[in-house]
Amino acid sequence: MTTLYIIRHGETTGNDAGQFQGSTDCELSERGFAQIERLGERCRELPFEALISSPLIRARETASAANRYHGLPLRIEPDLAEMHCGEWEQKSWDELRCEYPEEMELWREKPWLFCSPGGETMRGVYDRVTGAIQRIVQEHQGKTVALVSHGCAIRNALCFFHGKDIEHLNEMPWVRNTSITRVDISEDGAMQVVFENDFEHVRDIVKL
Repeated sequence: MTTLYIIRHGETTGNDAGQFQGSTDCELSERGFAQIERLGERCRELPFEALISSPLIRARETASAANRYHGLPLRIEPDLAEMHCGEWEQKSWDELRCEYPEEMELWREKPWLFCSPGGETMRGVYDRVTGAIQRIVQEHQGKTVALVSHGCAIRNALCFFHGKDIEHLNEMPWVRNTSITRVDISEDGAMQVVFENDFEHVRDIVKL
């Protein structure tokens, strides 16, 4: 059996400011650093044998915290990065609702059809993230692997883990900062979500 622990990065300055970040390389916020400190302790007893992260700094800093007691080499996987959203990047949610009402409607109601001007399609995110996961599982058969990624990317991954196509995206939760999701994958490829969006270690310092 192969086990994946999927971790979302800590809160960023963009999260705190209510901005849409996408692929913009934002730093962690003060609260984000407090969250990854807790994450490091939470991950202490998890039996990681490999550690793989999105290239964005918020994910790499979170991966470093998760790795505190493991000392594993960090592999960077570009396909675990967050959605690239073109003109939406670094705009506030209020600005997006005013300037892009049609795209915002798709984002909320039919996210599988969403694409911001100059950005990546949601289908593209689903395909690259799930493709990366399948490669990682193939390369780490029988091992326990920590993956550090982002909210939209993980939401797409959850569709895959639950055996659903992207049209079921709205049935998936938005995972919290530094939350952990565990997925067990058998030798025949069957996937079981053991738990998802577990953020008990930061419940008192995460935005709900």
